Amino acid sequence: MATQTAVLGVDRSLSGKSWQWRGGNMEIAGGIHGLTDEIGTQLLLSRGVSRDDLDRQRHPSLRDFLPDPSEFNDMDRAAERIAEAVIGGETITIYGDYDVDGATSSALLIRLIRMLGHDAGHYIPDRLLEGYGPSGEALLKIGQQGSSLIVTVDCGAMAHEALAMAHEAGVDVIVVDHHKCAPDLPRTFALVNPNRLDENDLAASHGHLAAVGVAFILAVAVVRTLRQRGFFSDRKEPDLLSLLDLVALGTVADVAAIRDLNRAFVTQGLKVMARRANIGMAALIDASRLKAAPKCSDCGFALGPRINAGGRVGEATLGVRLLTTEDPDEARAIAEQLSTLNEERRAIEADVQQEAEAQLASQHNRAVVAVSGTGWHPGVIGIVAGRIKEKSSKPSIVIALDADGTGKGSGRSIPGVDLGAAIIEAREKGLLVAGGGHAMAAGLTIEAGKLDEFGEWLDERLSAAVAKASASQSMLLDLSLAPGGLTPELVETLESAGPYGVGWPGPRIAVGPVHIVKADVVGTDHLRLIAAGADGRSIKAIAFRQAESEMGQSILHGAKGRRLWLAGRAKIDDWGARPAAELHLEDAAWAD
Repeated sequence: MATQTAVLGVDRSLSGKSWQWRGGNMEIAGGIHGLTDEIGTQLLLSRGVSRDDLDRQRHPSLRDFLPDPSEFNDMDRAAERIAEAVIGGETITIYGDYDVDGATSSALLIRLIRMLGHDAGHYIPDRLLEGYGPSGEALLKIGQQGSSLIVTVDCGAMAHEALAMAHEAGVDVIVVDHHKCAPDLPRTFALVNPNRLDENDLAASHGHLAAVGVAFILAVAVVRTLRQRGFFSDRKEPDLLSLLDLVALGTVADVAAIRDLNRAFVTQGLKVMARRANIGMAALIDASRLKAAPKCSDCGFALGPRINAGGRVGEATLGVRLLTTEDPDEARAIAEQLSTLNEERRAIEADVQQEAEAQLASQHNRAVVAVSGTGWHPGVIGIVAGRIKEKSSKPSIVIALDADGTGKGSGRSIPGVDLGAAIIEAREKGLLVAGGGHAMAAGLTIEAGKLDEFGEWLDERLSAAVAKASASQSMLLDLSLAPGGLTPELVETLESAGPYGVGWPGPRIAVGPVHIVKADVVGTDHLRLIAAGADGRSIKAIAFRQAESEMGQSILHGAKGRRLWLAGRAKIDDWGARPAAELHLEDAAWAD
């Protein structure tokens, strides 16, 4: 939406956006020499940090951000029960979801209990055969096999029927989750979830945590409880900080908001990850062909997808087994298997995405995109939903229908539209067999006969929110500079205010004015550029999956002899003999 404050005069870019400053005006004529501290401070301020909180936010630590576990409902009760099971030598099973958050949460609790001199088994449901969340049959089976305590992680908040069955069978179940809850909670021994509707303000302020973050706080509570009982009088306390690599991976890969406590988790967790003490994590890093210590983005784009591949198209337990093994040979074998499965997942995903995108034309009048197909692999629909959302700029749901007419759906939303709440409401209205999630992502089960009714209801329910969110869409910039200012030093300065992710957006810069020296298409729909400015310096830029977009076509066929501003993320290109900076292009605008 055009405003008088459009940055660089860009009220409508090649992708149709108005360019706005995220914070204050940060136009830099030359290089950043002498401006490092000023830029770092501005990046923090523009992400909502108050001036009196700058020091704490510059170097986020657990000491400054970790809350008292007792602030959370049922936390002390859960910690007491786990401590009791450890002391009494009970059989404990961790029941985790099949994604990265579930795998890392499960691994964290298993490793914790191992550090305490005890063992815990694990149960990960099969995505295709069992679906999301604990089933009553599985819980009863685990109980019958001898487990007196089951801890569900990253699932269970809405599993009323299954948990009632376990309760009636006398099996204690502790739920550790972060998904949205209904007013009526399921019958459990304890339910630890900052998104309980009856939470106090401090606990509720941690609703952005991934399940693995909640599990870490529970680990702190368990150790504290055992300390109070004198458990460590003759043994060493576990090093809980050594588990932070799991917390960082699960938090980033689950697309949790990287702010406050999560920033501390990820910042410190990446340091632990770099030490490679977890044999499985080290094998995963090696299988991902990472040449340096993992960064935040590596968790989301290299490590996370490999763990997820096991649950999506392979064996659901592979991730937990990898992250808990102490055998280097087993770790290498599982990590390579996950890499192979990830390649298979990519091929399957490409086929589903192509078919899903073919339906977009019939959805253009809808506020929420909902596409479906028979035979689509349920393991990739979440990824495809994310891609459809990016392409359409609308909340998107992709539904895989089986031969019996039952659909498994996964949705991804846009900022300002709470998709999870809408899915829960649709389930309560009888439009869905099951469903839940959080603001930015949701899952559902639906009968094929309800698809049209559900689509129409969802469109009506969210149209106002989508219209409001879409109207306020703009390209937020942190600073602008000439091509000569795009240097490795700039990238390092920008990274100093990280880690970045949802809720703590990575810095975006504008470079220009430039003219295009060379533009071509590389790989699959990627646009590669060389652009030069009036300062005599040139830059390299690449726009992923944008060659066929309106912006890509305008640059390829209409930029000759014209000047442009380029907007995107400053990154390090380390392919050459010396690291150089390049631009990952997200938008462009005519400068003439």
